[in-house]
Amino acid sequence: MNHLLALALCLAGFAALALAMQRQQHDLLGHALTRPAIQCLRGAGVGALVLALGSLVLWQGWGMGLVMFSGHTSLAAGGVFCMRVILARRRMARSKRGPSNAVPISS
Repeated sequence: MNHLLALALCLAGFAALALAMQRQQHDLLGHALTRPAIQCLRGAGVGALVLALGSLVLWQGWGMGLVMFSGHTSLAAGGVFCMRVILARRRMARSKRGPSNAVPISS
């Protein structure tokens, strides 16, 4: 259970930190977020990573907890990166298709 909790916190943390970047905001949302929203995302991302670290250190101690945290952050960062690539390709395919090539809906 602690592994799933730590992984979920790391995924949420990296997703929030990625969404706090202007390039990701423009690519995913089409516009930039406000400064307070960006600061909240950064705080939430860092907070989630610190909670994940804390839960692993409390569970396994400093030695093994830090090693587990390294593994969880690597897996979570890779997952967020892959999801970002998938979303970017879907968006690109959707924009290339455009409304003129849309498949008609039959009733």
